[in-house]
Amino acid sequence: MVKSLPELFSDIPVPIITDIPDLQISSLTSDSRKVDKGSLFVAVTGATVDGHHFISQAITQGAAAVVGTQAGLELSVPYIQAADSRLLLAYLAAAFYDYPARRMAMIGVTGTDGKTTTTNLIYQILLAAGLRAGMISTVNAVIGDQVLDTGFHVTTPDALDVQRYLAMMVEAGLTHCVLETTSHGWAQNRVDACEFDIGVITNITHEHLNDHGTFENYRAAKARLFESLALTRPKPQGNPRLAVLNRDDSSYEFLSRFADGCPGVRRISYSLAQADYWASDIIYTPRLHFLVHTPGIEARIESNLVGDYNVSNILAACAAVADGLGIGAVALENGVKALAGIPGRMERIEMGQDFIALVDFAHTPNALRRTLETVRQMTRGKVICVFGSAGLRDRQKRVMMAEVAGQWADLTILTAEDPRTESLDSILAEMTKGVESKQGKEGKTFWRIPDRGEAIRFAVAQAAPGDVVIACGKGHEQSMCFGTIEYPWDDRTAMRSALANLIQLPGPKMPYLPTQEM
Repeated sequence: MVKSLPELFSDIPVPIITDIPDLQISSLTSDSRKVDKGSLFVAVTGATVDGHHFISQAITQGAAAVVGTQAGLELSVPYIQAADSRLLLAYLAAAFYDYPARRMAMIGVTGTDGKTTTTNLIYQILLAAGLRAGMISTVNAVIGDQVLDTGFHVTTPDALDVQRYLAMMVEAGLTHCVLETTSHGWAQNRVDACEFDIGVITNITHEHLNDHGTFENYRAAKARLFESLALTRPKPQGNPRLAVLNRDDSSYEFLSRFADGCPGVRRISYSLAQADYWASDIIYTPRLHFLVHTPGIEARIESNLVGDYNVSNILAACAAVADGLGIGAVALENGVKALAGIPGRMERIEMGQDFIALVDFAHTPNALRRTLETVRQMTRGKVICVFGSAGLRDRQKRVMMAEVAGQWADLTILTAEDPRTESLDSILAEMTKGVESKQGKEGKTFWRIPDRGEAIRFAVAQAAPGDVVIACGKGHEQSMCFGTIEYPWDDRTAMRSALANLIQLPGPKMPYLPTQEM
């Protein structure tokens, strides 16, 4: 694919300070290691790495031109100075792939918890309605028959990958896309050129304050999804500019005012009680059954998912597609029923044991509380919870999550979860304070076991028939970070290994972590 720079820059809403040379480029990247002959290299300043330091390397590898924000650079190739190279990268990526989002109906989903599940629910409803749909989540990208891994750790793919996936969808003849977006994705301008038509915010609770500084900044990053609806160009197929809000969430009033301030954006709400879309006659176990009420539709929902938080996620999905796309009750019912489950979300692990073993992604105080509340409904026995808290991330939630476990779990095992370059012992000490504040007694109701594999083995060894053991925080993730190294890790494999060892059956080997040698 070859593009001229004047063509790429012809419709970019980012101030360009220098002239655009009449030059052909064959690829676009912000990673100097991926530069080929004829590439346009975009130097972006990040939290720890400044792309401007790698301009010389990019030129040596064959970059035809360079974009950056620094003034007065004299290079051996044309240099284009822009006011914001990160934001510019998102629009250049869209232009390079011929603005694929303008040729599809785009549904964006964000929130602290529930966004992956809601994204998958919307995708299944779109398929049930007979629409040619694709999906990009923090787990994978689904494009027709292709399922592409989107990375080890959960965040929105970078702007180039997002636009490449969208272009692949257009090439495959897809007409609708549902895209899960994170606060990092919005703060780092990865999805700014995605031309969203419908935006869903599931909830906004305590998370990522290490990156955003304050809860208000974090909330504002999420709200950018609604702001983007007003910026979407008119599309031949129409664009409803619909904002979907959770009336039961504490962020509702703020988001309502915010959406009302976005020109041309219409908002609707959903709730477990009363809103534009609401639920009644809820039966929680062993599967969800309830009625979805709307101004014009009543849908009888049956779902493999569990918990009231998944009633909320289903309501969000139904509201987005029924109100935004006019999808009827039959497709709502069939689409929700078609979703067997989400990898690493309340995923049952069966090895023939006489108790319930689960793996879940709950990694925020709100998610852990709601998960443990749901688990309580699944057993009259003990709830045994294994979890940790990530290093170099929001420190406040360490104590908060431990308090939740101290209140809702009978037995708690504190362990590693991506300690990175922080001291794991120090992280566990902080969490210990939270459990103790709820009258937890170390060695009786809670334990510190740094090695996550050993922690899961210990947890299953405490289980009696009918109990529930749940490992939280990693879910579907495929690695764990110690220092700066990502070690292959899967909680589901670890749980199967621990269960096989317990009941003395063949099973997978426990994945290696450096804590095994401590």
